Amino acid sequence: MSVTVFSRARIVDPSHGIDETGTVIVEGRKILAAGASALNQGFPSGATVIDCTGKTILPGLVDGRVFIGEPGAEHRETIASASCAAAAGGVTSIVMMPDTDPAIDNVALVEFVLRTARDTAEVNVFPAAAITKGLEGREMTEFGLLREAGAVAFTDGRHSIANALVMRRALTYARDFGAVVCHETLDRDLAAGGVMNEGLFASWLGLPGIPREAELIPLERDLALARLTGGRYHAAKISTALSATAVARAKADGANVTAGVSINHLSLNDNDIGEYRTFFKLSPPLRAEDDRAAMIEALRDGTIDIVVSSHDPQDVDTKRLPFADAADGAIGLETLLGAALRLHHNGDVPLARLVEALSTAPAKLFGLPGGTLRPGAPADLTVVDLDEPWVVRESDIRSRSKNTCFEGARLQGRVLRTLVAGKTVFEA
Repeated sequence: MSVTVFSRARIVDPSHGIDETGTVIVEGRKILAAGASALNQGFPSGATVIDCTGKTILPGLVDGRVFIGEPGAEHRETIASASCAAAAGGVTSIVMMPDTDPAIDNVALVEFVLRTARDTAEVNVFPAAAITKGLEGREMTEFGLLREAGAVAFTDGRHSIANALVMRRALTYARDFGAVVCHETLDRDLAAGGVMNEGLFASWLGLPGIPREAELIPLERDLALARLTGGRYHAAKISTALSATAVARAKADGANVTAGVSINHLSLNDNDIGEYRTFFKLSPPLRAEDDRAAMIEALRDGTIDIVVSSHDPQDVDTKRLPFADAADGAIGLETLLGAALRLHHNGDVPLARLVEALSTAPAKLFGLPGGTLRPGAPADLTVVDLDEPWVVRESDIRSRSKNTCFEGARLQGRVLRTLVAGKTVFEA
């Protein structure tokens, strides 16, 4: 069995409180040892030794919200192309949203995703199944059968469920099957054709706005239903200070709730839209700077549990349009870590907390085997130079779609190598 030793690296593993210089030993598909104490074990005979002086080893990132075009829109992204993009970004596991054509709302499609990933993907791909059939918000799917087939969570992806009774039933059934319900909240009536954050800048651009309350009102309903049912509820992408306050209050009340935020809402605000730049048209929309600062604070204090890329590939036909007509969404697998490390470098969020939100916490939330460098865990890890600068260029993007919010951005912190189950799947 092959043995690889990564020596003299800084090792950051929040799963057991490690931030120290040491060694990671990978034997076959598993972690054999990690940390300063691994130095005392010596190097196994015949091991491949890689000197990581000045480099940092992290548990592979676990991205809890990834949209992929396959099946139905393979021209935008396939499972294989998304996995290549993930590997380049240090992401070793992705949770795939059910927003496909047809939607992942039955056992056959869950099995299709798992089979296709097994045959073509470089990283671990875990399907999330739809809460409702066809993502239409009315008739619930077969939670038990989908869970048994391999679905790790239930969500209607980009779609918000307006019917409170459906959401109550979903939380109740998911509780009985030990699953988490993830929901992106948007009151469609209150949003009423809005295309960006409601505020002064939207007025200057002459664009209809989406008020923050359009996210808050259905979120408050969901949190009340989580208290009522005792189900595991995950607010998939919050973006406002109001939402963070609501989540914090629900947690203080003892509700079984967690929350996520996209890297875009930690890094950007509505001013970045500039002169109608459609790559910055997202859902929820980019908010004001005060809300962005509130998201950072909520991440730092634990109100927000995980950070996601919300990778959502869109092609030229859906983005090269007038701002109001363009599709929402941006890719993000390859820039997730680099953009997140901005918060580390400027002192906003400690590195260990960032790694926890990007890796350890989402693995725990979805019951996945990664997110740790503990001995015996899968050898899913990434080697990073935290200080190496790089520029995001379209020509370097591995995703089939190029709609990144960070084109031309200067980031600090580059992925040098990614391992999945002990196999190197990316090397810079």
